[in-house]
Amino acid sequence: MDTNKNAIMTPMINTIALFILFLSREASAKKNSEVQKTDLKNEILKMDNLLFDLAFNQCDAAIFKKIIADDVEFYDDRFGLNISKSNEIKSLTEKCERSEKMTRKLNYCNVDKLGDFGALQTGEHTFLLNDVPVGAGKFIHIWERKDNEWQLKRVVSYGHSPLQY
Repeated sequence: MDTNKNAIMTPMINTIALFILFLSREASAKKNSEVQKTDLKNEILKMDNLLFDLAFNQCDAAIFKKIIADDVEFYDDRFGLNISKSNEIKSLTEKCERSEKMTRKLNYCNVDKLGDFGALQTGEHTFLLNDVPVGAGKFIHIWERKDNEWQLKRVVSYGHSPLQY
């Protein structure tokens, strides 16, 4: 009788052991995926900081030139399409020459991986004129990673609205 009991218990124990192993691997894979997503978001937030806090807010055209891809496409709900990197640089330079100081503050963003290509950043930001909030807008940025360097390839800027007080 003990032999029958052992014959039944051994496959059952093996099944339970395999199930536990499967669950632990799933948990480990999920944890690794979450770590990778956090790492990616941190990288894109760093690029966002370079793009806006340094290039846009502090008028560092050299950083702006490095971050913007040569074949950038910029879609804007107010101005349409711009596919000229030099026009984007000119726009930044003109903004920085004005007596009023226009800056941008990130409200929030989400970051998702785009396969081996790069990352998708979506979010919302507020624009300030001489440190006074004057408007908000939403954005979609497509970042490309080449040789461990990030470049902004595509921008969709939309939903611009003046702030209501």
